[in-house]
Amino acid sequence: MTRMMLKTRTALMAATLAGIILGAPMCSLAADKPLDPLTTAQAANAQGSEAAARLDKKQYRNVKVSVDQGTATLTGTVELYQYKADADKRVRKAKGVTAVRDLIEVAGPVISDQELQGKLQEKLAYDRVFYGNAFNAITVDVENGAVTLGGHAVSPFAKDSALALVSYYPGVKNVADEIEVDPVSSFDNRIRFQVFRSVYGYPTFTKYAVNPAKPIRISVQNGNVELYGVVDSQGDKDIAFLRANTVPGVFSVKNYLQVAAQAEKKQK
Repeated sequence: MTRMMLKTRTALMAATLAGIILGAPMCSLAADKPLDPLTTAQAANAQGSEAAARLDKKQYRNVKVSVDQGTATLTGTVELYQYKADADKRVRKAKGVTAVRDLIEVAGPVISDQELQGKLQEKLAYDRVFYGNAFNAITVDVENGAVTLGGHAVSPFAKDSALALVSYYPGVKNVADEIEVDPVSSFDNRIRFQVFRSVYGYPTFTKYAVNPAKPIRISVQNGNVELYGVVDSQGDKDIAFLRANTVPGVFSVKNYLQVAAQAEKKQK
């Protein structure tokens, strides 16, 4: 009886071992089996189709997109820089896309850097006229159609408005954002409006007050005031500085105002 049990147990162990040995190569082959090229291509095509569907709009008619291993490559042309930026954002939301190579070129009109800078400065000067544009001191620099915006904005909304205005302007090839948003505080807000009233309320400064562009720009950061813009004379520049200094609570005043005649010489 004992011998029979031993024989049976031995036979079972042998069968189990044989099964393991025979099954091992099959498991290995299954693990090492390469991905089906057809399946990979189908996945890439599906990703490319979804990415292309997100660009099914008139402004992207000259844009092509291809997807390889999660990276979408955009090529072609658009009329405005904002369309290029929007195409990038749209494709990033496509299923399976993990990165975007944006090679889109901005076509549109060719404008000299000097002319483009002048037009953008004028547009920004009148931007948000009814929202305290006197508190935005945004600078514009243009090189080969690429625009860099710097300086100060009174709020995130003012900053976004400036970026949108420039991004949709014909001739702009690229936009770099270096705008600083001034700190938000009731203390700075009080100083901001008091400096405005002190400067623009000066009798001989009526000529500046009636201009919707408000040529004297006021930036406040933690009680420190900075004056930007262009005035008619050195005397006006000095008066603006003195008027800002009379406001209670102001820690310092930096006067970056330019005199019109001197500013014109610099541009030439």
